[in-house]
This record gives sequence, structure tokens and C-alpha cells, in this order.
Amino acid sequence: MRILITGGDGQLGTALQQTLSDHTLYLVDLPDIDITKRQIISKYVQGVQPEIVIHCAAYTDVDGCARNPALAYEVNGLGTQNVALACQEAGSIMVHLSTNEIFAGNSFRGYEEWMAPDPINPYGHSKAAAEAFVKALVPRFYIVRTAWLYAPGGRNFIHAILERARNTGEVKVVADEIGNPTYVRDLSEAIGKLITTGQFGIYHLVNEGTCSRWEFANEILNIAGLTDTLNLPILSRQYKRASKPPLYSSLLNITGRSIGITLCPWQEALNRFMTDHILH
Repeated sequence: MRILITGGDGQLGTALQQTLSDHTLYLVDLPDIDITKRQIISKYVQGVQPEIVIHCAAYTDVDGCARNPALAYEVNGLGTQNVALACQEAGSIMVHLSTNEIFAGNSFRGYEEWMAPDPINPYGHSKAAAEAFVKALVPRFYIVRTAWLYAPGGRNFIHAILERARNTGEVKVVADEIGNPTYVRDLSEAIGKLITTGQFGIYHLVNEGTCSRWEFANEILNIAGLTDTLNLPILSRQYKRASKPPLYSSLLNITGRSIGITLCPWQEALNRFMTDHILH
């Protein structure tokens, strides 16, 4: 298949390059292609004529979105509208990457795919707008929501915890924010399976199980052998940041499971990630 990946240089785009290496891939990212420029992305998609567009490009700095909501909407909302219109014009299937942050975080039984978005921060609002554009404009789409994504390279929650533990011997981590830590490689492999099904719709693709940020940090420290590190639980209101995260935003994989697509438990994925990329 001819597959175009927006945000091709990002953490998910990089993983998808490996997962989909048997296909003909076209990668677009800044500065060459700016999804906020409709004519540019439309012309490129028309030229490539991809069967599938996997839309990973986004402004994912959640606190940055809170500080500049207009930019969040321009990139995540209107940028996605531009990609959706380009897919509509070219007749391409669209895979749109979304987030647990489109929900308010007050469903203690977790969120199913058909539950209505109810965001509480600018990042969530911009991504909810993006979903609405996809559903309105593209006849054939997969919306894939994921959460707490981590990958090799760059800086993420895992790197931050390990750095703080090694430098100070103590970490303070929020204990009342609950979600699904998800390994980018597992997500990319699940997307690779999903696009072969023709079963269009909304999917929650996360590693199985839920935990708090504090529990996630504890597992990271245990795997790294830093069991002497003091891991102090705090409440989210004690951790000052620009954005307000949804506190209980656990995603339930109902539709993916129904067609045989599941990701392994988050503890297993974390152990594999750290063994391959942190502890070697």
C-alpha cells in the first residue's frame, strides 16, 4: 500500500516506519510540509495519491497548549481539518491519532470508545475539534485514541523519573492521576494490524491495565534497581502546571478487542522498553 505519515519524524512516525516497512511510505513533517497550510498539504496528498494517510502530526505539548490555546487549535484542530480535506479530495482512508485528554477524567469505570468527548483543557479541546473534523469530512476513517505514550529517544516521563532519582535519591509523583502507559512500538504494531481490517471507526489502543503516575514511577524505579529511591505520592493540586489534566482518563479497548487487536499489559511493555533502551 501507499501510506503517507504526517509527523513522520516524531516518536510514533518513527515507530510506524519500522512497522510498515513492507509498504511504500511517504513521510511529511516540519519544516518541509506544514499541515496548517491547506494548499500545501492538499497539493502533496494529491501528488502522492496515498491509499492511507496516518495523521500523527500534532502540537502535543499539553502545557504549551494551555499557554497558547489559539496555536493548539490552529495545529491540532485546523491542521487536522486540512489533512481531512486532503484525504476527502484524494479518496484516501484517514487514520487520526487522538488522546485520552478529550475526556474530563471523571468516569471511574473508564472510557469506552463511543462515550462523548468532554475535554477540560485546551489540548483536549483542540484534539476533540480534530476528531469532529475527521468524522465530518472523511468517509472512511480510523480514530485511534491513546495515552501516556513513551518511546526511545527524546525526553519522557520515564527519563525524567530516572534522572531525578539518580540525582537526588527522591521523587515526588502525582498519585491521583490515573491512565494507561503505552509503549510506542506496541501502538504502532496495533495500528499496522488495524489498517488491514477495513473495520472503520473509533479505537482505544493502549497497553492493558491502568495505574497512577505514582505507580508508574514505582515500577520504573523497581525495574531500574533504584529501590532505595524515596517515591513520595502527592496530589495533582500540589503539582503546579499550566494545564489541568483529566484525573481518571483510563481508556477501555472494547472495539479493538472485538476484532482481535489488544496490547500487552503495561508492566510487560515497560519492562521490555527499559530492557531494550534504558538498561542495556
